Amino acid sequence: MNRRTRTALLGSALLLTVAAAAGSAGAAGPDESRREAAALTGKAKLYRSAGDDITFSFDAHLAAKDTADPMKATGTFEWSHYLNGEGARAKARVDCLLTGGKVAVVSGVITDSDLPGAEGKRVGITVHDVGRHDRLGYSWASTGSPVETKDLPKCVGSAPFEKVRKGTGDFTVVPWRPDF
Repeated sequence: MNRRTRTALLGSALLLTVAAAAGSAGAAGPDESRREAAALTGKAKLYRSAGDDITFSFDAHLAAKDTADPMKATGTFEWSHYLNGEGARAKARVDCLLTGGKVAVVSGVITDSDLPGAEGKRVGITVHDVGRHDRLGYSWASTGSPVETKDLPKCVGSAPFEKVRKGTGDFTVVPWRPDF
């Protein structure tokens, strides 16, 4: 066998090995069956020209086995808003997560907060994951406070009108793909 033939055979064998490995990696194996149905994760600060220190973090997940019911989502999300040393923080338990493409809406009930009257209130947040320029909106945008929100249904948020401050973090949305 000459050198060209050996090189061609070796190259073909290498390509077949790579193709076989890629094919088996693409097959629905144990890891694929455990893929989440949807998720919203990450932490970032919002941009405010007045210098407000506003941070949101998410750890919300919908298990693959619960694809048909976004109200079985689990996890938490939290936020804080301070300006000139005054403000509040809150943490909520997730009760619904819907995602579509790079947009997520998560809702939950506040379980811990130093804002009087906030515990027990449902809030909703919408995130648009656009890389370094993520956006966020929250259900209390029109009322000014989660305490003022009355009877909010699950998985309701507002348009993502706030901007994430550059270099402070990032949100990641895993798209929901229900079987219809």
